[in-house]
Amino acid sequence: MWILDSAYREGGVDLWSKGENGTVQRIHHAYDPPFCLTLPDPDAHHEMLVALEEEYRAEPCRFSTIFGECEGYRVFAGRPVAEAIEQQTGFAVQLFNVDVRRDQRFMAEHGIVPCSTDMTTRFSPEIAHDLKIMEIRIKGNPSPTRSCTAIEVIHDRTEHLAGSEQEVLFDLCTLLTSCDPDVILMPHADLWMPILAAKAGNAGLTLPFSRNGKYRSIGSRSYWSYGRVEHKDAALIPDGRILIDTEQSFVYREGGLAGVLMGARLSGLNPCLVSRLTPGTLISSYETYEAVRRGIAVPFRKSDAESLRKLASLRTGDRGGMMFQPEPGIFENVDEIDFTSMYPSIIVKANLSPETIRHTDTEKRGFLPIALEPLLDMRIATKQRKKIDPSLAGIDAILKWMLVTCFGYTGYKNAKFGRIEVHEAITERSREILLGAKTIADTLGFAVLHGNVDCLWVQGSPVTALQDAINRQSGLSSEIDHYDWIVFLPLKNGSGAYTRYYGRLADGSVKVRGIAARRHDTPEYIRTMQAAMLAAMGRARTVSELAGAWDDVRSIYHQAAERLPSAPAGELVISRRISRLNYSHRCIEGAAVDAYRKSGTELAPGMKIRYVVRDARTYRVDPAGSAETFDLPYYRQLLEKAWDEIAYAFRAGRSRSGGSGWPAGGSAPADTEPMQGLCPDEF
Repeated sequence: MWILDSAYREGGVDLWSKGENGTVQRIHHAYDPPFCLTLPDPDAHHEMLVALEEEYRAEPCRFSTIFGECEGYRVFAGRPVAEAIEQQTGFAVQLFNVDVRRDQRFMAEHGIVPCSTDMTTRFSPEIAHDLKIMEIRIKGNPSPTRSCTAIEVIHDRTEHLAGSEQEVLFDLCTLLTSCDPDVILMPHADLWMPILAAKAGNAGLTLPFSRNGKYRSIGSRSYWSYGRVEHKDAALIPDGRILIDTEQSFVYREGGLAGVLMGARLSGLNPCLVSRLTPGTLISSYETYEAVRRGIAVPFRKSDAESLRKLASLRTGDRGGMMFQPEPGIFENVDEIDFTSMYPSIIVKANLSPETIRHTDTEKRGFLPIALEPLLDMRIATKQRKKIDPSLAGIDAILKWMLVTCFGYTGYKNAKFGRIEVHEAITERSREILLGAKTIADTLGFAVLHGNVDCLWVQGSPVTALQDAINRQSGLSSEIDHYDWIVFLPLKNGSGAYTRYYGRLADGSVKVRGIAARRHDTPEYIRTMQAAMLAAMGRARTVSELAGAWDDVRSIYHQAAERLPSAPAGELVISRRISRLNYSHRCIEGAAVDAYRKSGTELAPGMKIRYVVRDARTYRVDPAGSAETFDLPYYRQLLEKAWDEIAYAFRAGRSRSGGSGWPAGGSAPADTEPMQGLCPDEF
């Protein structure tokens, strides 16, 4: 059966499956799984164990963890009882399988995965389905207006629903019922669903998003992730259908529907939930499914604390990845050697896992290498196949993000299968690999221009000989990207920036990192200008040909600068993720937060806000939906900064060639107005 949804309800698991005839049916399985516990001194808690036996059918048992077999007890109860046991034992108890999602656990124990006909296709990149898909686009912003008088519905055809709210909602409910889609794609679905449900209720309508009228709810929350605050909106998830918030879902944005379905297949979670997860939660869910499937108990709270070490050992171990600072400038015929999924490859190759970290040379393979190896093999194969089959790009993106975050997860303090020593051992080996690659390149006569954790930029030939030598020494696989030319941008102090560069690849496309066209907070007007400049530069195959693109590039800038005063305010929207709600100093971001508050919109740390700067000097900002005017000098300087990132290539080319064949210009116009009120990290 092809499972498209799952939920734990009424003492059991509901599995919604789509049959060969296209019908979707719900099958209920009675399921009441226990959690396990182990105590250092059971006799000291005899009365508690007797009470658990009488009330919750507690019984002695043996169970497996990644560290070996344990003697303990199984208790047929939920999380509240487990937390009460923690309190009563003074946290001396170790608990397992307490917070594993019951539908996920049921499928893992029974060898079932969502979005697949059987377990044998789990690690296949092909996602075969006959799901009926509907896209719903509600005109307007759900936060300030909450009005839904115009809706576009795309299924077999495109329909436009308009009129009073009651008429539009009635038509929407009718369409949903008659079309009976399996997948609903909807921008800002998590914001709109409570509004639609309330409006439908007031109109005496039943909103048919759920196939049985039931919904699961997820609360909103703010949280830290990789050094910044993120926010997740509350959500209503319907039973029996896949509802994806296409605007907010990272997994959908990176991998499309195929990526969501693949994430569900790998993690054992339903697609609705997968579409709302971060890559870190997705990889941890995958590891949890693998542990349960292999009969390994999942710890409730990590108890294997970091070992005691001297300060000198900490300084040596916790150094992160290796980076070589580039010389700023423009370079021709450069090859980038990129290790494929370096960190997970190191985990698998070096047998790094919490239970093997002190004995990595043991014959016993650790849990992490065993669990990650099929995922890694799949990624390596998919990365190659997507070059001839672009439809695999979304699945490859999800695999990449899951494997990227599996490294960070090893150092996360609450990771079920993490340990900081594993995290440090991975980065130690990565440094050795990159240093070894540089040594080989130097020995073979290559010039190393830049190195960044898992990539090396070199000049020389033949690069395939260098790649083979590096692969043999490291035991890892790598890929080569050839640049006809590449520009490494400078920092303010004149040295090379580690992550700001752009260059023309051999296929004619231009790869960019760290510049305005790549940044999420860049206004669309400026992004469009810089993208047009890069496209014009991309037509030049050599550095000498690039000099001929100067007139076109400069013309694009001048046209953008001339049109800027009459540009629509909607094209100058700045998108920012806020880390806090209160600011100790005046700044544009703080003014934007105040503007949102005045408009009646509730904010939380980690949320994204979109605004237009009306007057930078007096810190006047308008939310994107209500902006009509903008601060011309402020945006002119943002435009000039984006222009300077491009003009640098021509200044560097002129300097490189001694001026021969290059335009006499090539410098950015002087700033005419000081930048006012910028936060330290803004642009």
